[in-house]
Amino acid sequence: MLLITGWALLVGAAGAVAALALLRLIGLVTNLVFYQRWQASLDAPGLHHPWWLVLGAPVAGGLVIGLMARYGSEKIRGHGMPEAIEAILTGGSRVAPRVAVLKPVSAAISIGTGGPFGAEGPIIMTGGAIGSILAQGLRLTADERKTLLVSGAAAGMAATFNSPLAAVLLAVELLLFEWRPRSFVPVVGAVAVSTVCRGLLMGTGPIFPVSANNLHTSGGVDALCVLAGAIGGALAVAATWLVYRAEDAFARLPFHWMWWPAIGGAVIGLGGLIEPRALGVGYDVIDQLLTGRATVSLIVGILVVKTLIWSLSLGSGTSGGVLAPVFMIGGAVGAAEGLVLPHVVPGFWAMMGLAAVVGGVMRSPLTGVVFTLELTHAWAAGLPLLISSTAAYALSVLLLKRSVLTEKIARRGLHLTREYSTDPLETFFVEEVMVRDPVVLGRADALDEALARTLRPGEQPDDGQRLFPVTDSGGAPYAVVSRRALLDATSRALNEGVPATVADVAVPVPVVLRPDDTLRRAAYLFAEHGITEAPVVSRESVERVVGTIALPHLLHARLHDLTEEHHRQRLLPRQALASADGGQGEPGPMKINADC
Repeated sequence: MLLITGWALLVGAAGAVAALALLRLIGLVTNLVFYQRWQASLDAPGLHHPWWLVLGAPVAGGLVIGLMARYGSEKIRGHGMPEAIEAILTGGSRVAPRVAVLKPVSAAISIGTGGPFGAEGPIIMTGGAIGSILAQGLRLTADERKTLLVSGAAAGMAATFNSPLAAVLLAVELLLFEWRPRSFVPVVGAVAVSTVCRGLLMGTGPIFPVSANNLHTSGGVDALCVLAGAIGGALAVAATWLVYRAEDAFARLPFHWMWWPAIGGAVIGLGGLIEPRALGVGYDVIDQLLTGRATVSLIVGILVVKTLIWSLSLGSGTSGGVLAPVFMIGGAVGAAEGLVLPHVVPGFWAMMGLAAVVGGVMRSPLTGVVFTLELTHAWAAGLPLLISSTAAYALSVLLLKRSVLTEKIARRGLHLTREYSTDPLETFFVEEVMVRDPVVLGRADALDEALARTLRPGEQPDDGQRLFPVTDSGGAPYAVVSRRALLDATSRALNEGVPATVADVAVPVPVVLRPDDTLRRAAYLFAEHGITEAPVVSRESVERVVGTIALPHLLHARLHDLTEEHHRQRLLPRQALASADGGQGEPGPMKINADC
């Protein structure tokens, strides 16, 4: 853990530099395309550009991205997070070095030519590539490479939005697929270094400061947050559905996918002609929405145009992130709700909408809450944000099978669950499922006598114990033999007329378990040694065999877990809810039916 943390600190610093470089590159491309000037400030496309530029720039950007994806690396397609998840789950956390260069360049071209995307998805892939490349140069395991990959991804996210807590939560909820010190500590170290570097390079203030000093919500406002969350969740479901319907439509086109981003660029250009402020990253628009300065025309324009062009163009396979557009769409739906809901503080309902749409689109409700708090520093809004984000999350999981992050992975044939629970194999011990008082053979036993002992009276050959420990003169198990091996060896010995003993057919025992070992340890040892059964020795002495455990016994824990999940029962009968004297006086003793 400490060694990987040391490397993660370097990855965190590199992730911060990469995030700053990507933001500057996006600003440079935007200024070159729309303002014809050499400047790296993160400016948005303006309102007074020629129509041919607004329409043609995204198309040209899409053409360049298509060429880069076809002749450079197809991994640059998409918004980055599914690609990072896929690299972790199926690629051994290996990312090609060229992806670290091509992904940020393609994202800068996509966003700089007007694409309605964010920088966070590409920086996740870029930061992850930095961590993965470093790990590939070291002698590390796949899990250690994963930790450095996620450290780079989280570091880039933290540096982009100055949101260390949200970056760590995003890593845990979306990328690590575990909560262990070996991965959590390095990721936090990388995020801490990245945030400090970000403060030195770009400042430490909130990205979208919201004044919430006088924020005091009542029970009625909190209840309305459920409604705001449900509306945001419905929008998240619609946007997610639209992304993948667009992807399906592009897949049916009769020409190569290299041309799809250009078609998506045409959709972006048409939307830009209707609402130019929907183009680009749109941090200035998000700021207006969250501070209550957005006009009705801006709210409606962003809500309709941004949602459509983002969903349709993202389905084309272009390069760009999802968070900044989701922030803008969520802020717009919340600002629209604020037009009719009671006034709390400026931007309050926009914050609720932002957290709701993030929670619904990404299926990460806690990340949505913490992101909103760190972006605005409106810490007093914690409870309303939690209500809104959770309501949206609940609606999303009820209406959609998968999120915008996992649907693409599922379409590639990889089933992914993001539900975390205790492994049932950890809650059961070997002694609870093992075969007790097994038949134990001696190494000097004759084969026919040993075979007779394994066939107990009334027992079928395929029932009960199948693997038989073989002990040495001291009683410790040194080998095992199966009933089938005894049958075959006995038959050969009778045909050849050669006496044989159990020692002639027994094989060395690779694993010995104890009664207090967990079934998880047993499963790991079975997998490591390629066996399906093992002897169990006493806690006090390895020279006394007390049982055997086989692979089918491990299913007992899974069956128990399945029963607890699906079997409904009433443990307290209705009669037990009333006192023994009919409800008068002190309640009498309670009798529980054992069959409940």
